[in-house]
Amino acid sequence: MKRFTTLLSAIIVATAANAQLANNINLGWQFALNNDTANVPTSWQNVDLPHDWSILKPPFQSAPSGNENGYFETGVAWYKQNLKVPKLNEGERLIMEFDGVYHHATVFVNGKRAAWHGYGYTPFSVDITPFLNPTGDNVVTVRVNNANQKNSRWYSGSGIYRNVNLRKLPAVSVKPTDVQIIALENGKVTINAIVENNSNQKRTVNVKVAAGGVETSKSVEINAKSNVKAALELKISNPKLWSNDSPNLYEAEISVDQTLNLKQTFGFRTIAYNAEQGFALNGKNVLINGACVHHDNGLLGASSYDAAEFRKVKLMKDAGFNLIRTSHNPPSEGFLNACDQLGMMVIDEAFDGWRTEKNPFDYSILFDSLATDDVKRMVLRDRNHPCIVAWSIGNEIIERKDIRCVYTARMLKKAILEEDNTRPVTEALCAWDRDWEIYDPHAEALDIVGYNYMIFKHKTDHERDPKRVMWQTESYPRDAYRNYETVANNSYVIGDMVWTGLDYLGESGIGGWRYKAWPQGESWQNPQWPWHGAYCGDVDITGFRKPISYYRDIIWNGSKASSKIHLAACEPNGYVDSIKTTMWSTWPTWDSWNWEGWEGKPIDVEVYSVGKTVKLYLNNQLIGEKPVEQCKATFTLNYQPGTLKAESDGATSTLITAGKPAKIAAKADRKSYKTDGNDVAFIDITLTDKQGNPCAMSQDEITVDVKGGVLLALGTGDLRDCANTRDNTHNAWHGRAQAIVRIPKGAKGITVTVKGKGIAPAVLKLQN
Repeated sequence: MKRFTTLLSAIIVATAANAQLANNINLGWQFALNNDTANVPTSWQNVDLPHDWSILKPPFQSAPSGNENGYFETGVAWYKQNLKVPKLNEGERLIMEFDGVYHHATVFVNGKRAAWHGYGYTPFSVDITPFLNPTGDNVVTVRVNNANQKNSRWYSGSGIYRNVNLRKLPAVSVKPTDVQIIALENGKVTINAIVENNSNQKRTVNVKVAAGGVETSKSVEINAKSNVKAALELKISNPKLWSNDSPNLYEAEISVDQTLNLKQTFGFRTIAYNAEQGFALNGKNVLINGACVHHDNGLLGASSYDAAEFRKVKLMKDAGFNLIRTSHNPPSEGFLNACDQLGMMVIDEAFDGWRTEKNPFDYSILFDSLATDDVKRMVLRDRNHPCIVAWSIGNEIIERKDIRCVYTARMLKKAILEEDNTRPVTEALCAWDRDWEIYDPHAEALDIVGYNYMIFKHKTDHERDPKRVMWQTESYPRDAYRNYETVANNSYVIGDMVWTGLDYLGESGIGGWRYKAWPQGESWQNPQWPWHGAYCGDVDITGFRKPISYYRDIIWNGSKASSKIHLAACEPNGYVDSIKTTMWSTWPTWDSWNWEGWEGKPIDVEVYSVGKTVKLYLNNQLIGEKPVEQCKATFTLNYQPGTLKAESDGATSTLITAGKPAKIAAKADRKSYKTDGNDVAFIDITLTDKQGNPCAMSQDEITVDVKGGVLLALGTGDLRDCANTRDNTHNAWHGRAQAIVRIPKGAKGITVTVKGKGIAPAVLKLQN
């Protein structure tokens, strides 16, 4: 089998004793929305990062960003921060690190242009030292130009939506963006670093690495204003391996002349794959149950709070997935840190398209000048994360039938391998083309071939190329069991990735079922207003699992699934209106037994189970017993209110007809929160009756009041609801809502009160 090894690098956290480490400078910025692209605004408002200005107003039908971007506001905006920096010694530098700005960002320091960066999803650094004032009073401004629409096929957000760090580098230091750590399963660790000498004198320094209780060092001689590569090796005894189930991590400290330069966590793991034996992690075969996930954080828009990224990964982990494909761009550093910590494999994807446009102002206009640079930026930042098991160079390339795209694939792969040769390179080849065989030269350029919706071609492709390793990089949710069988029964098909694991903003209307009165069709190009997001996720945009999530979990994980049995009711056709499903949708199915007005009429009930048979009871009367086929048993019965219970192999699942909303249940995502000004809390809100049964069909209005914190958003998973999510009042949807609260710096105590008319309120105290 082909074998690969890697490690991980974590986000750098400052300590008071080590000023050269990166300090997070998310707080204390100012912002101005100003479509004057040339002049700096004169009127500002205070904001903290991460910041996405597009999400601050509700979607509107005439938005230039249109259906693809979710009908949200775009334009040009400015950010400003006043910096007071101490006097630097000879050779010392200040580096400002941006993890992501969407997009076309121009950085000015004291009015002088210091840098420009085009791609909104790759990190970039700016050496601000040459532009600093000797007095120490400095102004950094960033102009963000997201005015040219359309430039994305999904919600991009606008602004400095990821973290910003300020790093002080000594005159001689390790280059922060160019450290590679390679680990072998026997405990041998190789650290490749670039050591820079920015001083005017030739220097000899001692570079030391400490990790896992072991140290190693070497002397390095560097000419003035130059750099050299330093390779160090150490051996950790009996290392604990990183895996999905046991994401063991270590920490390395890299010092130059006793001055700590970098702290990086890392972990040991191996991957291997071939057509005969499939995919193995640490020598153990694994079937890849993957989810495609876009970069937004639901009601927060593109704002990439570390806590939001962690929660997103945990949602996918709890839903039973073991891999995420970052569709279709590099994610934030915080997202990858969460995948490392939680044990989630990742396909790190560079681009949606190449030279031929999918939209008039997309990355195609930058590709020839920036593609190799941007793909290297992705790899240099991310190559040490053990969670990443493959690099992806593109998705459904428009020019795929032009043989020159084979050259482009090889060019991008070469750029990746120059920075990291420890992982395979893949690409999501286009869907729906029936002349599939013409892509063989393109597939030959890849280590693993990605199939979007075309995995049914696997048999004939395997006959033609028995050594080809495949995975389905996108699939329809409705084909869950068929795709599982394809992977389970064919070693050369190593995994499936559903489109999608999580609902997302943009690509409006995809995955939503249609009532007769709603817009028909399903396309990211055609107007689907008032849809402003995609409803194809197993988990909705606020984090609530849909029935399809429990079904897929049971299919792939069996007795290890989060629930051994799950009961759901299919909405009757005609209950609201006639229903039509589309390519990415499943039948609207709900965890509800409230179907007022449908008494005595037939309704379908689905039971997902790891058992062999299922018994269904209504009000303690046996409705019937059925065998479980493809992890599902379906019953049809006449609706009556009461208690519906499914039973299989000792496990039960129950739906109870709820009364009118009488109480509110509010639950925070964690027990405690940081008070550094960068943390957020997610509050899940559920309306219940007097007995505590969820009122799954309620749309009652609720109000959220926050004391001691900042309410960032209040909304639901209804992607047709265009009400302002920045207000503190909102209607529930299917009895649920979500509030998101920012924890201010130094917060002493935060109280969240959720109220509704005629409903007992919920009072929640968030702990520090």
